[in-house]
Amino acid sequence: MKETLTDKILKAHLVSGNPTAGEEVTVRIDQTLTQDATGTMVYLQYESMEIPRVKTELSVSYVDHNTLQSGFMNMDDHLFLQSAAAKYGLWFSRPGNGICHQVHLERFGIPGKTLLGSDSHTPTGGGLGMIAIGAGGLDVACAMAGAPFRLTYPQVIGVRLTGELQPMCSAKDIILYLLKLETVKGGVGKIYEYFGDGVKTLSVPQRATVTNMGAELGATTSIFPSDERTREFLKLQKREEVWKEMKADEGAEYARVIDINLSEIVPYAACPHMPDIVKPVGELEGMPVNQVAVGSCTNSSINDLGAAAEILEGKTIAPNVSFAIAPGSRQVMLNSIEAGIFEKLIASGARILESACGPCIGMGFSPNSGGVSLRTFNRNFKGRSGTADASVYLVSPETAAASALTGVFTDPRKFQPKTHKDYSSFCKTDDSMLIPPLSPEKAAEVEIVKGPNIKECPKARPIEENLCADVVLKTGDNITTDHIMPAGSKILPLRSNIPEIAKHVFEQVDPEFYERALAAGQSIIIGGENYGQGSSREHAALAPMYLGVRAVIAKSFARIHKANLVNFGILPLTFANAADYDRIDRDDRLEMTDVIESLKSGRPISVVNQTKNLRFEVLSDLAPSSVEIMLAGGSLNYTKKMLEK
Repeated sequence: MKETLTDKILKAHLVSGNPTAGEEVTVRIDQTLTQDATGTMVYLQYESMEIPRVKTELSVSYVDHNTLQSGFMNMDDHLFLQSAAAKYGLWFSRPGNGICHQVHLERFGIPGKTLLGSDSHTPTGGGLGMIAIGAGGLDVACAMAGAPFRLTYPQVIGVRLTGELQPMCSAKDIILYLLKLETVKGGVGKIYEYFGDGVKTLSVPQRATVTNMGAELGATTSIFPSDERTREFLKLQKREEVWKEMKADEGAEYARVIDINLSEIVPYAACPHMPDIVKPVGELEGMPVNQVAVGSCTNSSINDLGAAAEILEGKTIAPNVSFAIAPGSRQVMLNSIEAGIFEKLIASGARILESACGPCIGMGFSPNSGGVSLRTFNRNFKGRSGTADASVYLVSPETAAASALTGVFTDPRKFQPKTHKDYSSFCKTDDSMLIPPLSPEKAAEVEIVKGPNIKECPKARPIEENLCADVVLKTGDNITTDHIMPAGSKILPLRSNIPEIAKHVFEQVDPEFYERALAAGQSIIIGGENYGQGSSREHAALAPMYLGVRAVIAKSFARIHKANLVNFGILPLTFANAADYDRIDRDDRLEMTDVIESLKSGRPISVVNQTKNLRFEVLSDLAPSSVEIMLAGGSLNYTKKMLEK
């Protein structure tokens, strides 16, 4: 049977289940990654399992989100993460070493391996031919403990690339075009697998840009084959020995095939406030721009920075523009200095930011009030930049640099077309900011450091047979995890303190949510389509659980958030009839009966709206193992029991 690359890797790692689209399976995880905003809770959860050393082939703890040390909390978290890594046998990437996805691509990714990360942009690793999946932190903690990862076996969508990108068009424009076609919910339950003659024209960093931002499709992950271009990249990284060819069989069948002629791709921009509101840059030309940022895990390779530097060389950015560069890794920064890229950028007026997530998560370099910010990042949700009324557009490095120069939205093709220089030859590796795992003997002597802001992870409650609770919030469509649990310099330092961070749940949507949920004791949330899209942050489930949310009834859910709700004992349900959404209001009192029996049998759950004297049905498509997790009171309790067995 002719197999896709996705099928080959997943089947090679299959632990249980039927590898057929829509069926639940479990797969063995080879590698994990965490970052500091999610990692503190991951290691607290792992610690509670009382397993002395991680059981994966390789696990890495990165510090890249909360690097702004404006008080004691972030630094305390860093010390906790470093000591936990030493205790449990992980690599530790120190603050300043770079963004987890860029560093992992450079130093640890291996074709054909599985990678699970507590960050939604973990699919970056798909650019190397990995099955790299973003997940909630608790799923990652369980994988480190040796448990397989549960997922619904995806549909595999083939993306056939032909032709070659034209001058001043980039990999960012490819994924923006695909988002325009597929939308932010088009990839739910799917893996996008790239193939065709056009693939060989793209370098690994270009492929990683596409797979990174494939997360915005709602996809499980995206993947490119491992070929000679992959081998070239790994050779530059002094890791050629891990390379192997990985590709789909000739004639492999996909659930659907999307054809993209790279020669026809033009510069695109994602408009506020969603990554799939995509227009050609030409339609936006002339719009004044206040701020431009190049970098993040999406577009921060040496060639991305080099493309911007070539446009700006010998010129000065427009006086109305604030311009910043955020290199993806320390390696990119050092190599860019040697290549003369930084000299050109600084001379043009660029500010150099730390090798970290920074502006992407509202951690510094926020736009002015009502400002227009062009960013080579992956998300432009309202308020994510740190400025509530800013308009953020997602663009390529070429469009960003051209617009910084003119001060208005500018199609970069207006500049003299040329082939960008390939700066790969400047690649030099330096792992001095990576701390390798200690031996088991030395690790046993390590004491984990916990500052006063680090609190224990709250425990989930088992689901009850009958549930009666008030609706404390009703939302619209495409509610993101940024809406549920905001980021930014004010809130991110509280990620290891659930009682404090819970005060900010839904504060952008309803400032009174915290007090109302707290007063209710237990409650229900009503959601629209694609509820919980965006980041993998489990705090968007963990903090509502702490506040007593027992169920979310929505029209549909984003993959990671739905899994996180189950992990923390919040029941995710969908309307049997979408029209019933309109018959429910905030403060209505809902009663569900025979919940457990309905979950076990797969029957609809009957709900009575006591306030309006209405009855309707909701559905659960939870697999048997997810039902067991709900009955056990969350994934942590369930996994501990399974590992004990």
